[in-house]
Amino acid sequence: MKQNPLYAKDTPKPTPKKRGKILVANNKKAHYDFFILEKLEVGIELVGSEVKALRAGRVNLKDSFVRVIKGELFLLGAHISALATTNAYNKPDETRARRLLAHKRQIHKLLGETSTQGRTIVALSIYFNTKNRAKLEIALAQGKAMHDKRETIKKRIADREAKAALKY
Repeated sequence: MKQNPLYAKDTPKPTPKKRGKILVANNKKAHYDFFILEKLEVGIELVGSEVKALRAGRVNLKDSFVRVIKGELFLLGAHISALATTNAYNKPDETRARRLLAHKRQIHKLLGETSTQGRTIVALSIYFNTKNRAKLEIALAQGKAMHDKRETIKKRIADREAKAALKY
């Protein structure tokens, strides 16, 4: 049997394609309650058992928000449940404040926007990037009034009906 010259023995094997980001949790309520003005990707400081819990998908961002405390960003209200295999004596608090990693100028910009214009910072999603690091997507947001929420619902229903009409 002849060998194909295109696939010689000494050629390296093709490397697998890099994975995209692996979404762990999404905060759908943030898109309903707020107008998203600007998004930002930040790192999140976690302990080992919390990273394992993230990989298992045991996180809830529904009531979470971000505050600037002493020049640092902190994620508050996020719930990362501990796994059953976590050491009982070394179990971290599930709703503790978690420090976020961002550049100083990004933090100062967010601080200025929130303090002067009455905006807030919300957590949108948490995921693992291509380098397998846990990242949090936060957004500068403006609160919606009740009539804005109703408009969002009406628009969503109209889009759904239009898509269904095109389908048939």
